[in-house]
Amino acid sequence: MVKIVKQETTYYLWQKYGSFLSKQYWKKRIFWSDGYFACSIGEVSSATIQKYIESQG
Repeated sequence: MVKIVKQETTYYLWQKYGSFLSKQYWKKRIFWSDGYFACSIGEVSSATIQKYIESQG
């Protein structure tokens, strides 16, 4: 499922914004990394989740 979403969004964005994106992504038409991450957050606070997301880089 994740692979399909990545493929479809990349294709759509290049079709719609190709001239703009070619200035930023001149080597390859890639937006996504090969993997993905999914987890359950359990009972942590939204502040803890926000801090985690902001520290991802």
